[in-house]
Amino acid sequence: MGWSRSEGDADRELRQPLTEETQVKDDYNLAYITFFLLGVGFLLPWNTFISAVDYFEVFYPSSHMDRVFSLVYMIPCFIFLLILTFYCQKFSARLRINLGLITFLFIFVFVPAMDEWWITGNRGTKVTYALTVGAVAVLGLSDALVQGSLIGLAGELPGRYMQAVIAGTAASGVLASILRVITKATLPQTVRGLKLSADLYFIVTALLLLICLLSFNMVNKLPVMLYHYRMKLRALESTLSTSEPQDVSELGLKTDTTEISPTTTTDSELDKVTKPVSFVHVWSQIKWLATSVAVVYVVTMSIFPGYITEDVHSAFLGDWYPVLLIVAYNISDLAGKTLTSVCMVENQNLMIWGCFGRLVFFPLFYTVLHGPAIFREEAIVFLLTAMLGLSNGYMTSLVMIVAPKNVPVLESETAGIIMTLFLVSGLTIGSLLGWVWII
Repeated sequence: MGWSRSEGDADRELRQPLTEETQVKDDYNLAYITFFLLGVGFLLPWNTFISAVDYFEVFYPSSHMDRVFSLVYMIPCFIFLLILTFYCQKFSARLRINLGLITFLFIFVFVPAMDEWWITGNRGTKVTYALTVGAVAVLGLSDALVQGSLIGLAGELPGRYMQAVIAGTAASGVLASILRVITKATLPQTVRGLKLSADLYFIVTALLLLICLLSFNMVNKLPVMLYHYRMKLRALESTLSTSEPQDVSELGLKTDTTEISPTTTTDSELDKVTKPVSFVHVWSQIKWLATSVAVVYVVTMSIFPGYITEDVHSAFLGDWYPVLLIVAYNISDLAGKTLTSVCMVENQNLMIWGCFGRLVFFPLFYTVLHGPAIFREEAIVFLLTAMLGLSNGYMTSLVMIVAPKNVPVLESETAGIIMTLFLVSGLTIGSLLGWVWII
């Protein structure tokens, strides 16, 4: 062998995360910015549909579109993520992310075109309703492809890149909300004006998704990413050279680290030689963190967006009330997810208890509906909504950054996908519980 390590040395290398000190410089923070943009991109479709709830409620009245969207988006996303957890190594992360982003783009061209073609009055039809709901389900499937793969990929990198992705998801909510406010405010408050504002909103979202698609295909060529691929290959070689030496030559891998070319090593090549990772083994190391992120989103989705957009009302703000509450939530969520860049909790037990502590929001929001009238004041509802968003953002960012670092680097992608699976399971359960408020 060109180089060799003891089993203990190999294990230490595999467990050592790629930190800023061990990694080449990210010039101009291009990789960080790209991961932030991708975080924006994979949740932008969901946030766009939810932020346009005023549009859909006009054309499909009494259909509870916000709650319907939550279910038809989250359930396919969860099922597909579950499948992806076991078969993620069959296809490269690059292929999965590209396929998901392209599907996003198609849907955001299809829906406004369909509405312009088929909706001629001030009400949608059964056909347009079915196609709209079906389009949201396809978005859920595409989300699973992009989100699971992206978080898995970020999990193999230093924590700042996971923080970039998570902050990007929050920024997508803020961006979607601001875009909706602008498009709604700049056009006439008529059915036609509402339709034009929604079309413009969807077109801008499609352009942003195109930017994300182009950015992702450029980031793989950056030195920092090529370095990452090389380090992953070295970790794989280390494992094979200490456990099954014959496999190295059979796989055609070079064993001299100086001969590993950063210009020819790609994620797809690594996927071809990486051995399957045990789901159960990885789960056993991050089970409490995974359960915690599920609890975070059970609480959040039980309340947001359905309760906030449909169950509280304001005579003063009218149909702007749900739009502004969504803005308040999204800005607070972004603040929470950004906060981890300057303030990280190191104690994992404290993280877990913090996630479970969010259950207190159930009695708080129940009081808004059924308690004294003062709790239904706009200021109180805005404050609770902001607290919901801030705690959601901070706790999500904490556990998603920490979990992939609890496992060896070769298992980080699987850990990231498992965390995403539990996050989406929380979203799905929360979406189902969201109907309880109107029962």
